[in-house]
Amino acid sequence: MRTLVRLLDRFMPALLMAASVTLLSAGLMSYAPSTFGDSHTPEPTLGGGDPLFGQATSTPDPTPTAAPATPAVPPTVIRSATPSLATGSPTPSPSSSPTATLTPASAGIASRIRIPSLDVDLPIVAGDLDMPGNRNDFPLCDVAMYLPGFVQPGDPGTTYIYAHAQRGMFLPLLRASQVRDGASMLGALVEVFSSDGRLHLYEIERVKRHATDLSLTQIPAGEHQLVLQTSEGPTGTIPKLQVAARPIAVVPAEAGEANPRPRPRVCLPG
Repeated sequence: MRTLVRLLDRFMPALLMAASVTLLSAGLMSYAPSTFGDSHTPEPTLGGGDPLFGQATSTPDPTPTAAPATPAVPPTVIRSATPSLATGSPTPSPSSSPTATLTPASAGIASRIRIPSLDVDLPIVAGDLDMPGNRNDFPLCDVAMYLPGFVQPGDPGTTYIYAHAQRGMFLPLLRASQVRDGASMLGALVEVFSSDGRLHLYEIERVKRHATDLSLTQIPAGEHQLVLQTSEGPTGTIPKLQVAARPIAVVPAEAGEANPRPRPRVCLPG
């Protein structure tokens, strides 16, 4: 009997660990801590906050106007050098091709953003969209917005897209950033559609919490980057969450899929 007990003491932990690994692989179990406590804790209502820095600007670039969907665009894999975020110097990305080519500058504007792993799917409108009743160009709800002055997807430089940290918008980014500094977002796919029928694919490579400036947008000339931003607190809170993603490819998209009907809503702070 004692021998049986000793055997159970020795092998039971191993069996439990193996079972846990199996459940984790099957997606039936997770060790990821809950950002806002256990399931019995009501989800807090965030103040919304202004996801933009005050008077955020960049080197002005001409912003192209919307164009009708074009015929199918040949898939293009982007293999240009990517900047080393630690040093700011270009680091060639692995590629079997010694040279890199991009599609010509797009005539379209960012029209939709989707992050499948975070269940984010929003139409995109211009950051300077004027709506009745909206004071001081406060960011709108139920849409993401691109920041004028930065480039559009497909053009060299940084494309800058922001939205409120609220349900149905960029709240999943804020939640994910609060767990191990957003490690779960690294490598996640970001899809940005443009109005000319293109789908620009990006991979998240950096999560910057408590950002107080736009230094993340500074990349070597000729490089491409996407930066997403949302608020980390109520209106008036300066630090923001920024997420940088590198381009992977550009593929065709159906006009209807690329151009959802936006329904922006004025949501001034209370």
